[in-house]
Amino acid sequence: MADESKGMKKRAPNTALLFPELSTGPENPWLTGSPKRTQDSPPSGLTTLELCAGGGGQAIGLEQAGIEHAGLVEIDKSACATLRLNRPTWNVMEADLNTFDGSAFKGVDLISGGLPCPPFSVAGKQLGKKDERNLFPAMIRLVDQIRPRAVMIENVRGFLDAVFEEYRGYVRKELTKLGYEPGWKLMNASDFGVPQLRPRVVFIALRKELTEHFCWPQPSVAPPKTVGETLHDLIAANGWNGARNWAKDADEVAPTIVGGSHKHGGPDLGPTRARKAWATLGVDGLGIANEAPAAGFVGMPRLTVRMVARLQGFPDDWHFAGTKTQTYRQVGNAFPPPFARAVAENLKVCLLAPRLVRVAG
Repeated sequence: MADESKGMKKRAPNTALLFPELSTGPENPWLTGSPKRTQDSPPSGLTTLELCAGGGGQAIGLEQAGIEHAGLVEIDKSACATLRLNRPTWNVMEADLNTFDGSAFKGVDLISGGLPCPPFSVAGKQLGKKDERNLFPAMIRLVDQIRPRAVMIENVRGFLDAVFEEYRGYVRKELTKLGYEPGWKLMNASDFGVPQLRPRVVFIALRKELTEHFCWPQPSVAPPKTVGETLHDLIAANGWNGARNWAKDADEVAPTIVGGSHKHGGPDLGPTRARKAWATLGVDGLGIANEAPAAGFVGMPRLTVRMVARLQGFPDDWHFAGTKTQTYRQVGNAFPPPFARAVAENLKVCLLAPRLVRVAG
């Protein structure tokens, strides 16, 4: 992928430069930088309709950035229960995105979401447009119906594989016809304080008059905590006498957490290769525990859903509804809140910039 941190200000948008596989040079008009973040950003007056909201990872990040939710669409019953449990005032709609009517949300500033990853993941066999779970066409239909000022979509790194070059071209063409300038960037959650590598592609589409105001978020200066630093208090909660040594040895960020899907995957930390990576950190990845290890426990502990949620960057006071398998999938498939917030903060600056220009003028 071309280096998207280089570019020139006040340059007319160039679609080829926003798409690395079409670019002939390293320059990109979307620069890299980050606004100063406070503990919690105040409400900005901006609104979003979130698609495939899941267990709330991206929703939390947007909320922390001061962007309000006009509605959240999610097909999974337990994930909807999680959203309502934590934010009773949110407008949560249990619906199939393929048939969802977005006409009531005309006027929102942003369409956001994490579209299903299996169509573009190696584990999902990368069927792309042939996969029934591919919801990019549904997203494009809703953008056409609602006409937000911006779009923010998260997906797996596989979306940038060469096999999907034609499909990326299709997405670009359809949104360009609607008056948007699309672009994407591969970033790691660990660059934004999340104690997990988790490479993810973030897809942004902007009304063309907004592109000069947007820049990709800059990685945090401070490194993320290690798995041991992040989970020591939780792993020691039942008095395990090996907790201190375990935390000392678990001295790296976590590998990418695998959430599974409705078709495949249960409550564990992934296939054989993933479990080997977890074993180097002293974690048994073959399953998910119900509680922290007891005082006399011997061996490699398994993580609980709460521990995995913390590695994903969820606040400890965010609760999950459903069975262990259902809650783990919500956690494992989430867009980490600190990562989502970093992108949303920059998108907020972009969306507010024209208002500030008008006031200054």
